[in-house]
Amino acid sequence: MARSVIVVDRLSDWRWNQEGLNIQTVDAFIAEKRTPNKRPLRVINLCRRYKYLSAGYYCSLLSESRGDLPMPTVVDIIDLDKRGSYAYAVPDLERILHATMKRLASPPTTGFALHVFFGRPDDARFRRLAAEVFDAFRYPVLEIQIVRDKRWRIQAIHPLGINKINADLETVFEDALRTYVRVPASQRKSRPSALYELAVLFDPNERLAPSDEVALKRLAKAGADQRVEVEFITAKDIQRIPEFDALFIRETTALNHHTFRFSRKAEVEGIPVIDDPRSILRCTNKVYLSEALKAANVPTPRTELLNRSTFNDKRLAEIEAMMGYPVVLKIPDGAFSRGVEKAENREDFLRHAEGLFERSRVILAQEYMYTPYDWRIGLIGGEPLFACQYFMSRAHWQIYRHVDSQKSVSGAWETMPIDAAPPVVVETARRAAALIGDGLYGVDLKETEAGVFVIEVNDNPNIDGGVEDKILKGALYERVIQEFTRRIDKARSG
Repeated sequence: MARSVIVVDRLSDWRWNQEGLNIQTVDAFIAEKRTPNKRPLRVINLCRRYKYLSAGYYCSLLSESRGDLPMPTVVDIIDLDKRGSYAYAVPDLERILHATMKRLASPPTTGFALHVFFGRPDDARFRRLAAEVFDAFRYPVLEIQIVRDKRWRIQAIHPLGINKINADLETVFEDALRTYVRVPASQRKSRPSALYELAVLFDPNERLAPSDEVALKRLAKAGADQRVEVEFITAKDIQRIPEFDALFIRETTALNHHTFRFSRKAEVEGIPVIDDPRSILRCTNKVYLSEALKAANVPTPRTELLNRSTFNDKRLAEIEAMMGYPVVLKIPDGAFSRGVEKAENREDFLRHAEGLFERSRVILAQEYMYTPYDWRIGLIGGEPLFACQYFMSRAHWQIYRHVDSQKSVSGAWETMPIDAAPPVVVETARRAAALIGDGLYGVDLKETEAGVFVIEVNDNPNIDGGVEDKILKGALYERVIQEFTRRIDKARSG
């Protein structure tokens, strides 16, 4: 059975080319017997009506009960059943409408109906409004009644049956539908259809992104070679998560951030995700990481927690006696060398601590260990993926030197085969990563005469073209894709 199925009341309602599409009547869909654990379908419910207990209602209800992904969901149907149910969304949508009208050189002069097909409007000037309405109400076809009295306002939002689509909008509808289900009007036969669909969350404007454009293209190629369709999504696409089989986050993560909400959304939907919420939580907070490493007897530099409410001269003297100078101060959730300061003396310590305490109730004081480079061991699913040496930035004590808010300078790097890295480094990294989970991690370590010490475990580690993939090349991305397909198959088998 196709990845998507389009359900209509009558086959005569479908006036478009059927090539590449699976069209079913609602009666056939309701009567269908599905075997357990079959791959979930994306069900495009194009019934004429969605009212409670109607055929359209039961189409979505049965889809959900079978583990499929209907559009609209039953919750969507209830939300749009009466104006009182969706009135909460209207003020925000009207603000977008007013902003759009102000920008138009020739705005409409009278009320009108805006049609939205899978988030695409029939009038491109209202593209943003259509996208926001589609995010709020996931219906295939919507009609927005816009009127003008003292000001422009949204009078009604309601679904539209395909039997009501005017002839002049038929092409717009078909283009939007085929784009949404990713089936072009004329399918190429050279490559078998995808078995899996992987969403990759990224920010095209992120300055220090975990993966560059080259790496993302190589990931997509590895996916295509293994019949995994890779689609790049952004922060606005959170409602689309259930459409995919898995989610790969390639944007710098944080707890109070949409990356964490994407991860939680995927987990709630039962969709494999890297990074999973627990990994993000554990890796982004160095307090948790420090205590977990200590409890497992994984060697780390001496580290002490400093509490803003109890920090005093006595506590400072204890730190000085224990670590001496220089000493490193960190906020718990810093990344890319941000929120990390080196104190050369007591005056430095107090100045840096004051600034960091403004950002966090608890900070860390860590023994300073100089090495010309840090080891970075990448692991996925508990197995080593790459080994790199990241050298300190020139004339600086960290890998990244932030010149200003827009410019950062990093040190040199060297990538080598896993078996060329010292076994104790790789094994220590494996032990540290196991405390976090079985996702994709980058473990930073320092190798000194006294031994190997874990500095931190990073979720969402850098994988850039020509750097981390220098040794394995395309095979690195194949490993990542294989890990996702393994997880998808496991999730489907229960």
